[in-house]
Amino acid sequence: MELARGLVAIGAGLAIMTGMFTGIGQGLAASKAVEAVGKNPEAVGEIRSTLIIGCALAETCAIYGMLISILLIFVFK
Repeated sequence: MELARGLVAIGAGLAIMTGMFTGIGQGLAASKAVEAVGKNPEAVGEIRSTLIIGCALAETCAIYGMLISILLIFVFK
């Protein structure tokens, strides 16, 4: 029984790591968007809208990872 709880804790930790990697990806996307605006200021509207959509899609991965970790911790006791 203790082994199962330990494996659930490891699985929950791995699932929550999606939030960390999502943050890294969003930071890289924002830095590239700033570079693109610096090179082509006329396209700031298109760049901003694409960045917001991309970050929203990336954030859903983090939310799903958090949901999976919560399910693992509280449902599989």
